[in-house]
Amino acid sequence: MGAVVGALAATTAGFAPHAAAADAQSKQWYLAAMQADQMWKASTGKGIKIAVIDSGVNASTSSLKGQVLTDEVPKSVAYRVTDDYNGHGTTMAELIAGTGAGGGLKGLAPGAKIVPYRVEFDDLKGGADEKQKTPDPVDAIRAAADSDAQIINMSFGSMGPSSKEEAAIEYAASKGKLLIAAVGNDGEKSGKIGYPAAFPYVLGVASADKSASVSKFSSNGNYVDFAAPGQGFPGWCDATFRSYCDNMNGTSSAAAVASASAALIWSVHPDWTVNQVTRSLMDTAGRSWPADEPSKYLGYGTIRPYKVLEDPDFDAGAANVDPLGKDNGGDLLANSAAAGSSSSSSASPSASGASQAPEKGSTGGTSAAGSTAESSSDNNTLWIALGAAAAVIVIGGAGAAFMRARRAR
Repeated sequence: MGAVVGALAATTAGFAPHAAAADAQSKQWYLAAMQADQMWKASTGKGIKIAVIDSGVNASTSSLKGQVLTDEVPKSVAYRVTDDYNGHGTTMAELIAGTGAGGGLKGLAPGAKIVPYRVEFDDLKGGADEKQKTPDPVDAIRAAADSDAQIINMSFGSMGPSSKEEAAIEYAASKGKLLIAAVGNDGEKSGKIGYPAAFPYVLGVASADKSASVSKFSSNGNYVDFAAPGQGFPGWCDATFRSYCDNMNGTSSAAAVASASAALIWSVHPDWTVNQVTRSLMDTAGRSWPADEPSKYLGYGTIRPYKVLEDPDFDAGAANVDPLGKDNGGDLLANSAAAGSSSSSSASPSASGASQAPEKGSTGGTSAAGSTAESSSDNNTLWIALGAAAAVIVIGGAGAAFMRARRAR
């Protein structure tokens, strides 16, 4: 899907961050704000596998040693899965399940495991042979759907919909997978949300800053479902893995934090279906607007897994009812509850579950939802995602809870 140019960059594996970056965790402000230490007493995400479809995952960083299940990647899509050609996929993996060893990033779900999928983005270098061997995101989504991974993290996107990608998404939904994607970083340009976040059955995640306001770069529109921290903390910025870069801002990171949040919940409630995990996130999201009027900037609100974990008797509702059924326009997730989310499920997309994605332009190259060094706020106050309600969004200095119309399918 992406263009292939230049020569493949070599990856230097096994290096811990330089001393200057050894305080990476101290810059992960959201760990304290989301009460990670308290959550980890109840759940670390143990038993949950997250498929990370990205630029590859360097399994030899100090924070990811022992966290990456390379043997569980199907051979058909296993080409160079641990050769991360730009550092993006490794950052996502560390934000989800990093142990924090050696001064590295600490994942919000350090007990979870990562199943890596290396796919072709626009900045993949190497030539025609490399392009041919590197899997397409569509193939990775289908492979992950047939795996034991419960969550599929997709911190990438393209501006136009692909019918093959939509079919792969529907297939994964029929298998009961929780599909999470970054909405994109075009908030200061067109604002359009990319695909796969805009497809039905995918939770589109926007970025919020320390004040729980939407990040300026975060795309907005009818397909934002939640917001999570995505601004003001470090990440890998190239394939050398010698040191982190500060302010690797982007909805990519927000999607990773959202995936980790879901892993914490699912670990404690392993019998829940994707519908119940999603509903628990919706019911506890921090917002100051009505639950039935989601914001086009923050969706149902900022993700707050602590609110689920603190209540051992949390009622997540019916297992076989998709809480976003009206938005999704189909019954794939509802039907998937009967079969479960294991790879043995034989469910497949039905005609009644098919949907028509709105055209938003021609299909373009696929790229990681990426990073931007631009900051949306100088406000250093504590992120209030665990407060009574999330802060009202501030756009252009005017405070308002911007609502969206329901998704038309």
